[in-house]
Amino acid sequence: MSNKTILEMKGITKYIFDSSGNAIRNATVKILDNVQFDLREGEVHILVGENGAGKSTLMKVLGGIIPADEGEMLLDGKKITPKNAKEAMELGIGFIHQELNLCNNLTVAQNIFMGQEKKGKVFMDNRGMLQKAKNLLMELGIDIDPSTQVAKLSTAQQQVVEIVKVLSYNCRIIIMDEPTSSLTKKEIDFLFSLIHKLRADGVSIIYISHRTEEFEQVGDRLSVLRDGTYIGTLEREDFEINRIVKMMVGRTLGEMYENHHVPGNEIAVEVKNIRLEEHTAPISIHVNAGEIVGMGGLVGAGRTELAKSVFGVRKSFGGEVLYFGKKHSLNPKEWVRDGLIYLTEDRKDEGLILDMGIPENITLANLWRMFKSGVLNDAAEAKASENMIKELNIMYKNANQPVKTLSGGNQQKVVLGKCLITEPRVLIIDEPTRGIDVGAKREIYHIIDQLASQGVAVIMISSDMPELIGMSDRLYVMKDGAVVAEISDKKDMDQEKILSYTIGQK
Repeated sequence: MSNKTILEMKGITKYIFDSSGNAIRNATVKILDNVQFDLREGEVHILVGENGAGKSTLMKVLGGIIPADEGEMLLDGKKITPKNAKEAMELGIGFIHQELNLCNNLTVAQNIFMGQEKKGKVFMDNRGMLQKAKNLLMELGIDIDPSTQVAKLSTAQQQVVEIVKVLSYNCRIIIMDEPTSSLTKKEIDFLFSLIHKLRADGVSIIYISHRTEEFEQVGDRLSVLRDGTYIGTLEREDFEINRIVKMMVGRTLGEMYENHHVPGNEIAVEVKNIRLEEHTAPISIHVNAGEIVGMGGLVGAGRTELAKSVFGVRKSFGGEVLYFGKKHSLNPKEWVRDGLIYLTEDRKDEGLILDMGIPENITLANLWRMFKSGVLNDAAEAKASENMIKELNIMYKNANQPVKTLSGGNQQKVVLGKCLITEPRVLIIDEPTRGIDVGAKREIYHIIDQLASQGVAVIMISSDMPELIGMSDRLYVMKDGAVVAEISDKKDMDQEKILSYTIGQK
């Protein structure tokens, strides 16, 4: 990375705008307020902030998607005002959106050269485009056949096609908006290796993310927006999570976790000698009413499998589960009716019906209470969902919009609302804040603490160590399908000790 600044955004202001990106007449609400941002040659500059902080809006201004109402942008010292995405690309600025913008029915080569197709004397020069696409892919060390239909590629491979498409315009600046949100660990590693190669080749990348664990892996500098204003920029050596979080939300990470509840003495759920597989050790755990019990361990340790086994959506071997002292069958329908509910870690595939609206998703697990004489009471459903939307502060444009159009934090609140509307006495919650921003995390923590204050027993599975320690009254650590430790004293909950159990050290 050089110290040469190639891009400057100065005093960027954007008022609330209509669907065309134009400021609404007489609008006084500023989405962006005098924001500044700069980018150096060959650097990865991370842009962070809560949902609604203005990150995507600022990048849409740079990418020519919407105009700024005030301020200026300089590229290599010259003022630019791209009027659309194509003009921005021709200036060397490419935008890879979170929702990939590809035509699945076309080939890799056709997608790469869309809008700049190569023509022969009469027809498209498909052979020439295939060869050039192959050359571009080879330069990046990517083994993808350019004649392959995009629909047959993985999400990570489709993302690569987007990157190559941008590079085909000779773009020096690439904007990546939450690029790892739908990728596996292996795919993320591949993407990061590609980012490092691009940076080494002098390409500058603006990387929008809320995943704190990624900052040091790819970032050279980091800038923070809050409520549409510029807060500050940190150099890599100053990356410190508490500092970044405080810049984002105005408070430190330690202040994120609420602890107003007082655990009770009555055992709500007791798991006795359940095996996840025939060959694994028996598992025995319990959670009291009003207690938050954490479940720690590495991916594959068996935490989710245990939750699903207790809830009855996965086979288990032997043992029994007592519910307030009485043996209970492991059946999801009976559990929900009796007050125990499981919030899945995979909200998109298992927790939501993405094309349905907010009310329909919230009431999914509670519909049995809303039928009268075999007919769904629409008014009761609407009222129940409306109350839950208000209680959880779910942000939306239209309550009937598909939940897939909501932010990650609001999607998670919808899943949580679906669970809470059943009025549970026990909540098993799996990775409650995965894929959501810091501000939304704090709201989820507040809700969990409130539930425990009301006497709800909470079993919380989490891979986020600070979250696990910050929220748990007591925690179990799992490894290889078995519980290897129980930590009952808050003073003994530290990352080093928990990690030592997860890797088999005593």
